[in-house]
Amino acid sequence: MTSKQTRVGMGFDAHRFLPTKNGPSNKIMLCGVAIPSEYDVEANSDGDVGIHALVDALLGSIAAGDIGMHFTPNDPQWMGAKSDIFLKYALKLVQEKGGEIINIDITIIGEKPHVSPHRNIMRKTLSELLTLDMDRVSVKATTTEKMGFTGREEGIAAQAIVSVLV
Repeated sequence: MTSKQTRVGMGFDAHRFLPTKNGPSNKIMLCGVAIPSEYDVEANSDGDVGIHALVDALLGSIAAGDIGMHFTPNDPQWMGAKSDIFLKYALKLVQEKGGEIINIDITIIGEKPHVSPHRNIMRKTLSELLTLDMDRVSVKATTTEKMGFTGREEGIAAQAIVSVLV
């Protein structure tokens, strides 16, 4: 009989910004929450970089590939899809392996939008989607000090790391 082991998964995602057609009422999805943004994101799904990075981290923790292997980017059925579909799927795969999430840590990378006012609702949303205590869910943000594509406000990125007991 094999004992459980702690595994770590890491994920990264990035999406290009596009000029918005919705004016000042525009929103983008970050960690399952609609956040006011002066930009739209170029994506097949809702373009939630936080959840996409988290899905890759969860899949990585059980050696199940990446989000693109399970949800082909050019498949029209995923056009505009809510990213929580992908997250619930990844969680189900982890659970089918007998896994339990220990904690998640997501970093949003970009000059805009500002994450700080939305951080707790993001944590709450993710904790509910994963049925995980909120004290096991970390969401933070950083800029690249005006360097690179995120610094030039050409896009947004996220990285995620998870610990899973399998």
